[in-house]
Amino acid sequence: MNFMQIRPLASLVLLLSFVPAIHAEQPKESDYYTITTFETPEGEVIEACGFEWMEDGRLAVCSRRGDIFMVENPLAEKVTADQFSVFARGLHEPLSLTEQDGWLIATQRPEITRLKDTDGDGAADVFQTHADGWGVSGDYHEYAFGSKLDANGDMLITLCLTGSFSSKVPFRGWAMKVTSDGKTIPYSSGVRSPGGMGTDSNGNVFYTDNQGPWNGTCGLKILREGKFMGHPGGWDWYDDAPNMGKRPQEPESGSRILTEAAKIPELVPTVVMFPYDKMGKSASGIVCDQSGGKFGPFENQLFVSDQSQSTVMRVDLEEVDGVWQGVCFPFRRGFASGNVGMEMAPNGSMFVGGTNRGWGSTGPRPFAIERLDWTGKVPFEIKHMKSTSDGFDLEFTQPVDAATATDLAGYEIETYTYEYRSQYGSPEVDPTKPTITSATVSEDGMHVRLVIDGLQLGHVHELHSNGVRNQDGNPLLHPQAYYTLNKINEAK
Repeated sequence: MNFMQIRPLASLVLLLSFVPAIHAEQPKESDYYTITTFETPEGEVIEACGFEWMEDGRLAVCSRRGDIFMVENPLAEKVTADQFSVFARGLHEPLSLTEQDGWLIATQRPEITRLKDTDGDGAADVFQTHADGWGVSGDYHEYAFGSKLDANGDMLITLCLTGSFSSKVPFRGWAMKVTSDGKTIPYSSGVRSPGGMGTDSNGNVFYTDNQGPWNGTCGLKILREGKFMGHPGGWDWYDDAPNMGKRPQEPESGSRILTEAAKIPELVPTVVMFPYDKMGKSASGIVCDQSGGKFGPFENQLFVSDQSQSTVMRVDLEEVDGVWQGVCFPFRRGFASGNVGMEMAPNGSMFVGGTNRGWGSTGPRPFAIERLDWTGKVPFEIKHMKSTSDGFDLEFTQPVDAATATDLAGYEIETYTYEYRSQYGSPEVDPTKPTITSATVSEDGMHVRLVIDGLQLGHVHELHSNGVRNQDGNPLLHPQAYYTLNKINEAK
């Protein structure tokens, strides 16, 4: 039949049959994770850079202004100013908190301090110096962040360089181990400008380091005893760290980090590079979801905040032949200020706090404390992205539509890396365009195996899966993924 001979009404019906179903409203991040902003006491400036979930259900909050507050019932539907009380004042820029045996332990710029309320009035009345085996010069950039305590009561701290380039006082630009009895032991050199620390579900300690000299972009790094994290600015202190062995070989400025790691055994490559501007400009706090599914389908993954763009990203890691690598995904935007501190309650609520002081932030408020809660709805996302011998295995949170998931036109991939150099930051360099040669869907629809010609070691593999749909015809909430490939997984 000639198409032009079809009657007008039939013609309209035929044309409409080729139009994809139009959903009334595209899914939004807020459909799955809601943000509750706390009302803070009038006149108090609470630049929330660290949290601790207390055993009694209160939330401890430390402000870089030097104060620690306690929040009663922080899981309430609405958190008001009268739920805040002052626990301590007068500390020197506390940025991290942890708890043990009734003591609140604060990592502040010059020391780690143990605080306790012995008379039950809600405020600390005992302050003890627990450890102070490093220096301060007065430079504004000498931040100090601490991890949570491990099973032995030990913790790690990261000490920012003086002015982000050099180390004017002992152990600036280092990670230190602080033992349960207060000894401070050099642990790793090469730290530049940490923004936060966190531990994965297996006890590995990670920290965020920010773009600058010897850091082409912000990234997630794993702390390893006796190793070098990448910035040689603090190497003068090897003479005071006999347990660390000899000073490593000097890296070559303008090289690539995997190239230098092949020459310098102590150098640990960045685990996940966060593409600059695409995934933020100032990586900060880290928290691991160990809620047993109460925060959604991402159990044991890391969540990393960004101060400049007021976001939280999601990070999925793997270890291949002793080498750590992984992928970062966008997760949640729209926070009120510049995110720094993070904490997760046993019920799966995530607390996020921060400040725009000194740097500005996408979030307009000068400071904020907020709670992120899962609504119970599962978003359609790439849950895991794992390396294989010839590409990547994508696992989804919902079964995919096989027709769209096997259509190679629905994917785009490119790679790039960053210079490893003494200058401040780096543009994206060494770009390539790999070819996706096949996409195979598993029987249950939960996995897609991408075979890729042109994988690049040491590169970010930026994947966009804009064409993939679930079996209801919905697109991915976040189709972009950024995988840092440090080692080919020949076993898969």
